[in-house]
Amino acid sequence: MGVAAGAAMLGATAIALAPAAEAAEAPCGAQARACLQLHTNTAWLTDGGRITYGGVPVTHGKPGYRTPVGTFKVRYKDIDHYSKQFNGPMPYSVFFTTNGIAFHQGSLKVRSHGCVHLSKEAAAKFFTTLQPGDVVQVVK
Repeated sequence: MGVAAGAAMLGATAIALAPAAEAAEAPCGAQARACLQLHTNTAWLTDGGRITYGGVPVTHGKPGYRTPVGTFKVRYKDIDHYSKQFNGPMPYSVFFTTNGIAFHQGSLKVRSHGCVHLSKEAAAKFFTTLQPGDVVQVVK
């Protein structure tokens, strides 16, 4: 009984601390459905300021192709997008700028031409969760 009670107590403590820790980790406003912090290479899905998924690791734009900072809206999605400009696949693309910047599956070791690379699992989650019109906030 003592071990079970201790485990229950530990679980309750972890649950009580989790929301405060998560809130500190997602630096975007309550209107954002997707939050990207460039200097930590981290992205989250949120709802009313509450984290629903993440933070997940990302890579983003390299010098000369910086990922823009600001507040945007999801424009459209394409599950099997192929970039003619950069000659490469962009699975699970969620476009959020007027000039082709998107969240999509890509290398977490290589910086992009401005897009946000996610793991396959994270890209699929962002693709299924985000809808046209949802707010994406990108912060430094």
